Amino acid sequence: MSELIPPSPATKKIKLVLSDLHLGKGRQLDDGSLNSLEEFYYAEKLVEFIQYYSSGAYRDYSVEIIINGDFLNFISVDYRGHFLTVVTESIALEMLKSVIKGHIPVFKAMGEFLSQPNRKITYVIGNHDQAMMFQACRDHLDQVVGYPLQYKNIIYFFDGVHIEHGHMHEAANRVDPKKFFLKQGLPEPILNLPWGSHFFVELVLKVKEKYPHVDKVRPFGKLVGWTFINEPFLFVGAMGSLAKYVYKSIFNTEAKFRWSFKKLFKIFFENAVYPDLSTAAKKILVDSRVHTVIFGHTHVYEYRQWSAQKEYFNTGTWTELTSLDVGSLGKITKLTYVLLDYADQDTRPRGRLKEWKGFHRIEEDVAVA
Repeated sequence: MSELIPPSPATKKIKLVLSDLHLGKGRQLDDGSLNSLEEFYYAEKLVEFIQYYSSGAYRDYSVEIIINGDFLNFISVDYRGHFLTVVTESIALEMLKSVIKGHIPVFKAMGEFLSQPNRKITYVIGNHDQAMMFQACRDHLDQVVGYPLQYKNIIYFFDGVHIEHGHMHEAANRVDPKKFFLKQGLPEPILNLPWGSHFFVELVLKVKEKYPHVDKVRPFGKLVGWTFINEPFLFVGAMGSLAKYVYKSIFNTEAKFRWSFKKLFKIFFENAVYPDLSTAAKKILVDSRVHTVIFGHTHVYEYRQWSAQKEYFNTGTWTELTSLDVGSLGKITKLTYVLLDYADQDTRPRGRLKEWKGFHRIEEDVAVA
């Protein structure tokens, strides 16, 4: 009588969610100078992160990495010396190539990860990497990595988990889901960028030339108050520039780049009243099919639980952040992410907010720009 062969155990499964890495053209430009607009300094740690979750104890796991938006920082990348709000597919592709050139080890590690069985990378589009809506950009990234990624324009939903970058819940960066591109009267389609992207490229980048960290301070309202008290001339100049830009936005001669006073009022009102995305997460969790919501976008890691079965995570950012809140005053750099773990025989994954520390090293370069 032949012996019964026990069934092979089911493959263990995890999913890793991270966002807001903001890869630009790299820390060093072709002329040898430092790139003051580069925000991502942790390529080595990201490569280690990818390698760790595809080897050792995780070698035989089914592992999916979910990049939840703003992986690539297109709006801080120039095109032949100019920062543009009119972005065609060919322009976006050239910008993408410059980002890849600045972070070659990261994309190599992604390819090595996908070369193994039971590996997957899903890319959810954010507001800084809206250019990844273009098929040419997706095809090129897949070619560089060597394997196809899965792309999601706004939402990635599975097993009761709702993942999206989060910009769609903020008036300044919300895009029209029915009109990702502008085509009418144009020789070729261009990205339909939200007001926030226009504001960043046309105004914030000019301020960053003198104050590189101006967009890395949270909460923004306290930065305004701090500037009013400590840098009154900067405050007056910034308010004047803002007023001019708002006027230009309302009365722009090109209709496709014109915003109504009502919409601009809503943008400023939302930024003043809703400093985070927990309210939006709570609304999504009303749906009985959803037990977990994961956002990025705010750059502030967060965890909220409204009941035993309803949880909200924000993955934070892998870039530097300066907090003006008393409870977390000072510069913060935490490489945070969410690990979704499928326990044995459990179809519902359980999330944990984690911080990647990286492998031990004696010394490393100080990130300066």
